Amino acid sequence: MHVQAFRSGLLYNNCRSIFALYSHHMNSVKPPFRSMSSTTDQMQALKKYTACDIADALLKLKVPGSGFLSDLQLYPPGSDVSGKEVTIAPASTVEFRPKSSNHTPSAGTRNDANIPVGKHWVDLTESETIVVMSQPDGQRNAVLGGIMALRMKVLGAKAVVVHGRVRDMVELGSTGLPIWARGSSIVGAGAESIPHAIQVPLTLDGTEVNPGDLVFSDPTNGVVVIPKDKVNNVIEMLPKLVKADDRVKEDVEQGMSVQEAFKKHRG
Repeated sequence: MHVQAFRSGLLYNNCRSIFALYSHHMNSVKPPFRSMSSTTDQMQALKKYTACDIADALLKLKVPGSGFLSDLQLYPPGSDVSGKEVTIAPASTVEFRPKSSNHTPSAGTRNDANIPVGKHWVDLTESETIVVMSQPDGQRNAVLGGIMALRMKVLGAKAVVVHGRVRDMVELGSTGLPIWARGSSIVGAGAESIPHAIQVPLTLDGTEVNPGDLVFSDPTNGVVVIPKDKVNNVIEMLPKLVKADDRVKEDVEQGMSVQEAFKKHRG
C-alpha cells in the first residue's frame, strides 16, 4: 500500500510539473491571427471597407485581376447611391451560351450543362447569395429582365451582377436589389442566349468567380470578388493597408510629395 501511494503521488507531481511547463510555454507564445470560420463574421468585418481597399489587398495577394469585375454600372441608370451600404454575400453563378449549336466555348468556360430538364434556371436561385451571370461577348440581347429579377428577389438573392446586358429598367428598380450590368437592351434573352449551367466556375475578363467566393458590391466604387480561400488573408491585411493610405493622405495634405509619403508609409 505504501509503494502504491508513493507511485500515485509521484505520478501526480509529474503531471503537475508537465502542465505547469506547458502553461508557461503557451502564455509566452504570441497567438497567431485567428481565422474567421463564420462567413457572417467575415462579411461583417469587411463592411467598413471599400471595393478599392479590397482590390488593393487582392493585388498584393496576386489574385488575377485583383478580383475586379470591370465596366459594370448600377441599373437602372441614375440610381441614387447616397447612403447605400455595401452588399456582401457568397457568389452563386449562372452561365449563358449562344443559341448557335456550332459555338465553341472559350477557355475557362468549358462547363458541362447541368440545369435539370423541366426546370427554369431562375427558380434554382440560391438564397442569401449574389447572383453572378455571364453572357457571351458581342450579344445584343439581355439575359436579365424584370420577371427574372423579381423571382430572384422572392427567392432571397441579395444582388445581381450581370456580365452582359439587362432590360426592363423600371421593373429592375422596383425590386430594390443592387443590379449591376455592362449594358442594356430591349431584346429578351431568347433572341441569342440560352442558360447553360449554374453553380459553375466563371472567368470574366480574367477575373475568376467560383460559387462561394465573396462578392463585394460597393454602390460607389464597383464590384470585387474575393476568392473564398483568401478572405481571411484580406481581412488580416486591410487595417494596415488602410492606415498606411490614411497617413499618406495626411502628409500629402501637409505638402509632402507623394514619392516621399509612399516611401515613408508604404515602404
